Amino acid sequence: MDERFTTWLRDFLARHRAVAGSVHLVDGDQLAIAAAVNLPPKVIELTGRIPLGKGMAGLAWQHDKPIQTCNLKEDSSGAVRPGAKAVDGKAAVAMPIHDQSGTVRAVVGLAWLDERELPAEELAAIDKDAASLPEA
Repeated sequence: MDERFTTWLRDFLARHRAVAGSVHLVDGDQLAIAAAVNLPPKVIELTGRIPLGKGMAGLAWQHDKPIQTCNLKEDSSGAVRPGAKAVDGKAAVAMPIHDQSGTVRAVVGLAWLDERELPAEELAAIDKDAASLPEA
């Protein structure tokens, strides 16, 4: 884990009142975990490297759009992988973060204790704030 990304993630989660999250950086043809806050060790292990299109983060990267769920533990869409169901949270989003050319450079995940769908305004605020992620 990278302390710069961990510090950024803690502050980012606090600003959005989320209880857990992760930062994955694009590394070739996979996402590599760079930071995690309040994730069980097994989840960190299982999400250390994520291929394009797998799980919420991989889908956010592949489709270049936020992927969300109202309830991590009960989601049956196929987007939430079994490891993510171990996170102590309900509502969650995986948000792609872009570089200056518009290419996805990272995906940040956030989880909340309550069950809900995030409205467009909240997703836009998270997206705008996510651009402050430090460069790798």
